[in-house]
Amino acid sequence: MSIRNIAIIAHVDHGKTTLVDAILKQTHTFRDNQKEMGESLIMDSNDLEREKGITILAKNTSVFYKDGKINIIDTPGHADFGGEVERTINMASGAILLVDAAEGPLPQTKFVLKKALEAKLKIILIINKIDKKDARPKDVISQVENLFLELAHHEDALHFTTLYAVGRDGKVFYDLPERYTIDTPGDLRPLFDTVLKQVPDVAINADKPFQMLVSTLDYDNYVGKLCIGKITQGTLEKNQTIVVVNEEEVIGSYKAQKLYTFEGLQKIEVEKVTSGDVIALAGISVLTIGQTVTDPKNPVSLPSIKVEEPTIKITIGPNTSPFAGREGKLGTSRQIKERLTKEKETNLGLRIEPSEDGGNFVVAGRGELHLSVLIENMRREGFELQVSKPQVIYKKIDGIESEPFEEVTISADKNFMGTITEEFGKRKGEMLDMTTVDNSVTLMYKISDNNLLLP
Repeated sequence: MSIRNIAIIAHVDHGKTTLVDAILKQTHTFRDNQKEMGESLIMDSNDLEREKGITILAKNTSVFYKDGKINIIDTPGHADFGGEVERTINMASGAILLVDAAEGPLPQTKFVLKKALEAKLKIILIINKIDKKDARPKDVISQVENLFLELAHHEDALHFTTLYAVGRDGKVFYDLPERYTIDTPGDLRPLFDTVLKQVPDVAINADKPFQMLVSTLDYDNYVGKLCIGKITQGTLEKNQTIVVVNEEEVIGSYKAQKLYTFEGLQKIEVEKVTSGDVIALAGISVLTIGQTVTDPKNPVSLPSIKVEEPTIKITIGPNTSPFAGREGKLGTSRQIKERLTKEKETNLGLRIEPSEDGGNFVVAGRGELHLSVLIENMRREGFELQVSKPQVIYKKIDGIESEPFEEVTISADKNFMGTITEEFGKRKGEMLDMTTVDNSVTLMYKISDNNLLLP
């Protein structure tokens, strides 16, 4: 059986998770009477994801089409969760780049495309939401082509297939429909056929020694810690001996107690897994993301996962105010340390260190949203915390102390343009671009994180 591993990447709210919903439903991954058939944002299973309407954690699923299996990785679209993109993109051999037909490529589009091209993934471009009143697909294609020219390191990256879609309706087209309505016939077959044709089959090298990079961790109440990743080469059977390797150093030897593959939203236990598939493996008690699981006869590690550095830090510690003990039951320094240590295992974008006073912890992340999600999760788990004001992280580049800058894109009615430019002027923001379409204006600014955090 052929296997394709594909990541769905895009800027936030360009329709990734909605498209995955349609893929799962049209491939009959669920029975007609299952509750998922009537749900939306099926992959956003976390409470915070459903409340905020965004993807926070990368998740993988799979569907079967014709004679092949397609593993799908749904990634976050917000820049603060770029660590999720970086750790999961190495499992894919191709990527569906989704771009909103009205908004066009935005800052995170550039970030995720850059990561996909660095990983040498085969790109399929989908211009989504072509049913919008202000859709301008031809202009957007031109903008995306310019983005490819800016980011591509090799000419091969410029040869990509373009499709058009209304993800909400589960329809993809080879050519742009003259006038789209809800009654325009269509389904997702053009996308599936393009994936089978363009994305390379990774079910190869099955005869070589087993090797897999750990891309994410999960926990099962019955079997304990699970490591998840793509099998680079070889096969693995249940109860076979494996070793964990970190930069050519063997950490320990274990037995593959349980093997799982993914089908829809379920993990399916199997007796044997083979090269190219995305699997979950139980039986290894101590490991971290970025280590390699291999055959004992070939203890060679794969390149580890590299993530971008954090830009903002806060201090978290026990609540020392007169009102301590009213909001949560978990508030000691030891309990907070244990929870942050557990978070660090799976959240690669975080850096956690003890503070100089010893009782608190300095937590550094990729942005305010990244850190606020951690704080809110801890609050819901019963933790009571004292949190400092965010501070920007400076670092030396070529001997010069440098601060992080952000690219900010704002779309608004023309009537608010004066207020926006005034606010960014106060914060010393530099306007990079301005485009107007009918009554709306899109402004792009470059601004330091320090000035962005000003009240």
